[in-house]
Amino acid sequence: MMLLSFLSVWGLLAGQPTETAPPPGEVTVFRNGENGYQCYRIPAIVQAPDGSLLAFTEGRRTNCGDFGDVDIVLRKSRDGGKTWGTPTQVVDFGPNQAGNPAPVFDLTDTRYPNGRLFLLYNTGTASENEVRNGKAIRDVWYKTSTDGGQTWSDAVNITPQVNRPNKPEANPAYRFAEDWRSYANTPGHARQLSRGKHRGRIFVAANHSSGPPKPQFRDYQAHGFYSDDHGQTWKLSPTIDYPGGNESTAAETTDGGVLMNIRNQSGDVKNRLLARSPNAGESWQPTTVATALPDPVCQGSLINYRTPAGKAVLLFANPNSTTRREKLTVRVSADDGKTWSAGQEICRGSSAYSDLVVISNNMIGLLYERDDYTLINFSYFSYDWLER
Repeated sequence: MMLLSFLSVWGLLAGQPTETAPPPGEVTVFRNGENGYQCYRIPAIVQAPDGSLLAFTEGRRTNCGDFGDVDIVLRKSRDGGKTWGTPTQVVDFGPNQAGNPAPVFDLTDTRYPNGRLFLLYNTGTASENEVRNGKAIRDVWYKTSTDGGQTWSDAVNITPQVNRPNKPEANPAYRFAEDWRSYANTPGHARQLSRGKHRGRIFVAANHSSGPPKPQFRDYQAHGFYSDDHGQTWKLSPTIDYPGGNESTAAETTDGGVLMNIRNQSGDVKNRLLARSPNAGESWQPTTVATALPDPVCQGSLINYRTPAGKAVLLFANPNSTTRREKLTVRVSADDGKTWSAGQEICRGSSAYSDLVVISNNMIGLLYERDDYTLINFSYFSYDWLER
């Protein structure tokens, strides 16, 4: 007993904690070859108002390629991600592609006191290369659910509101001089703003290509779109002023604005890009390179979190490498993304796309691809572990 007391006192004097936070737990949610799908990719996750977790992914029926017979699949957990229910199919676009799920709960619509779940997604009838070369486009849709993903509304096509294709032969409304071609939501969850004059705004990070293909994907740029009337109408956010900006994710800043964290496809630097909007997506400040966020050219995940002590912070996850999709790491920013912690590593080996979710006031979850895209796992850990 005296030895234990001595060790405890020594630990306090040395500034070391006498107890350590438990390491992350982990469980497989989607495994290649199961339930009729050869491959699962592109995870997205949200928490429902009742505390359950909803994990979405692309179910690719015949191979791991981005284009083909691709559905959107959902699994649900009611115990913080430790166990998961039976997979259900949410979107089936026939033999073609339905993907890039971007779920978000609307919690401010008085018609739905228990919240209404939006699932925004894209469809395609040709490969990305064919789309970039003007042979097809990507459409943008949403479905809603008022019972936590058990049943869904009919799909609503919002392409003319949030995309700018020049493809009137596909749809007479698709006659825009901007000539947007490839298009992708996020990937990952969308965001509803919780403070300031734009409280309730649903904001979706996105990207597009415009005109003929350019070297190093410089025909790609990030943008966003949003709704202030619970999805009845949608508005485009201006395009981010950085050629090669690709898959993007967004979170709310402490002043009620928006921060976009963007994959840099151009190859000029192997770091993430950041774009800030004090008016929640209506205009953007100049894009900056996040030198503290190395990236191997991959998707990343960004989320708002309030610490157990009540401080608003941002959490960001991506592969912590400039050469390979590996070393998936979660970092913390206490100043709206101006600086970042060194982070904690979730997976040392092969790891790629991910999506963060808040489970409780001290628990965080991460749904992510690992082991050369053969598994999508869910890791859950405490903020104490993240900050140790």
